[in-house]
Amino acid sequence: MEFIDTHTHLYSEKFDEDREEAIKRAVEEGVGRFYLPSISSAYYSKMKNLQENHPDKIFLMIGIHPCDVKPENYKQELIFVKDQLEKEKFAAIGEIGIDLYWDTSTLEIQKIAFKEQIELAKKYQLPIVIHVREAFEEVLEILRHEKSPDLYGIVHCFSGTLEQAKEFIDLRFSLGIGGVVTFKNGKIDQFLKKIPLESIVLETDSPYLAPVPFRGKRNESSYIKYVADKLSDIYQINIDEIGKKTTENALKIFKL
Repeated sequence: MEFIDTHTHLYSEKFDEDREEAIKRAVEEGVGRFYLPSISSAYYSKMKNLQENHPDKIFLMIGIHPCDVKPENYKQELIFVKDQLEKEKFAAIGEIGIDLYWDTSTLEIQKIAFKEQIELAKKYQLPIVIHVREAFEEVLEILRHEKSPDLYGIVHCFSGTLEQAKEFIDLRFSLGIGGVVTFKNGKIDQFLKKIPLESIVLETDSPYLAPVPFRGKRNESSYIKYVADKLSDIYQINIDEIGKKTTENALKIFKL
């Protein structure tokens, strides 16, 4: 089996005690590549160090997580993103987007940061990886306006409706499917078969959103097989084929 974890925060403090072991466990389960989304400049040195230690397996994104878009420093964070794009090669710009679960007061500057990073993605011809929580309409409104042949990517940890899924796909986005698909109240498992497998990529979002039977515990990339197993049930094809197809899909999106 071959898998790609398109979204893992391996640099998180939650891996400080066993990071290398977690990577080894994932590789043993067939994970060939790990794509690390950026949250803010604060984590960049840890991300870069990981990539340098595993150059054939770990690939970096650059961007500002919407929860880290703060009035006091988001402009400086955007400058950091721009500076890194001039110096280094990245697989994508992400994770970027809008999150209204934790804080609605920053909506306007979240929109500004999202739009500016979309423009950077177009300039550098990179995919974007979108974080959206309780803000599907706000994100879709921006994507409709920004629609172009140069704008594409992944909707990370998709948890929306079938109608929203179809619109994202029409806008040239694949759906990142992780542990939520294994949850009894996850809902997406009820309609996912109506989405072509060509529009699906696998992710863990580790250390968050561990799949059943590890729900509530720390997630890690080796658990991606539980997500793939659930998709095998939904699509009624064997898990090897799920791995092959979703790996092909991911490699079509990322530049590295």
